[in-house]
Amino acid sequence: MTKAVHDPTLQSLDMRSRDIFRRIVDTYLRDGEPVGSRSLARMLPSSLSPATVRNVMSDLEQLGLIYAPHISAGRLPTQKGLRFFVDAFMELGDLSEDERRVIDAQVRASGNGATLEQMLTEASQMLSGMSRGAGLVVTANNEVALKHIEFIQLEPTRALVVLVSQNGDVENRVIELPIGITASQLHEASNFLSAHIRGRTLAEAKTEIARIQEETRVALDTLSQDLVEKGLAVWAGNEGGLPARLIVRGRANLLENVTAQADIELLKHLFEDLETQDGLIQLLGLAEEGSGVRIFIGSENKLFSLSGSSLVVAPYRDKDSRVIGALGVIGPTRLNYARIVPMVDYTAQIISRLLR
Repeated sequence: MTKAVHDPTLQSLDMRSRDIFRRIVDTYLRDGEPVGSRSLARMLPSSLSPATVRNVMSDLEQLGLIYAPHISAGRLPTQKGLRFFVDAFMELGDLSEDERRVIDAQVRASGNGATLEQMLTEASQMLSGMSRGAGLVVTANNEVALKHIEFIQLEPTRALVVLVSQNGDVENRVIELPIGITASQLHEASNFLSAHIRGRTLAEAKTEIARIQEETRVALDTLSQDLVEKGLAVWAGNEGGLPARLIVRGRANLLENVTAQADIELLKHLFEDLETQDGLIQLLGLAEEGSGVRIFIGSENKLFSLSGSSLVVAPYRDKDSRVIGALGVIGPTRLNYARIVPMVDYTAQIISRLLR
């Protein structure tokens, strides 16, 4: 992963500046600590005085790549600096054969006779353990097999539509009823829909109901037909059908070695974002925009921007190569990007293969 040589920031750095900048970032990613000019002078292979190192650090600060968290302290990379490092200097590691075997075995074992959600939960747990961040999976529930649908009358012209999936999830919507609908017609429409949606995804159920249109006209009266159409249509439209689901494992990893009150407050924001699960469809969109792994650092990741967290995310696809979900790792900006990127990429590839 190397940035083109015409990048103005890269061109403005000589080899000495690049070396010092990389060591500041490497130290931050490894220890989370600022590094000063004396320490840097001892790290460098060439003999540079602390005063010379300070001059280079001053230039890097003017470029917006590093900053001093406190007066007379060492330097840390800025968000811009981290993005520059990831794009221009980061050398992606590769998974060892043992790591590939572990990922492959765990994902395949969890998918053996299990539901998709169980397999994804295991994948999230595995990513958390291997990365020491929080493993995150978002999946569109449109791909979940359905089990049952029922209409419950609330008022003469309003009813609650209850949709139950085979993994036990329950979703509700309120619909307007045709005038004159009876309890027996509600029951009839419920039975008809349940018989034809069982074991199918939402998209498959819609296709099936459209296919048997003539059978529907023969089996049901006009008002019941209207209910059948409303019963599935209510899950479509702008909301994209059933809401996305978020699976997060390993939140406790994010608390390791966190002592500063400011860092605790940032994590509090992150946990609140994960609890509300707002904007999950955006996560699918973020993953879908790229063909492979995407890295969002700090405020680049609008879903968790208040917490300043970083997100490494990749899409997984169904047998038709459609993006149906995303998985990744979320954590502090000092994630080990070089190691986590191939890990997330390989896990997404394995899950996509199992869904074909």
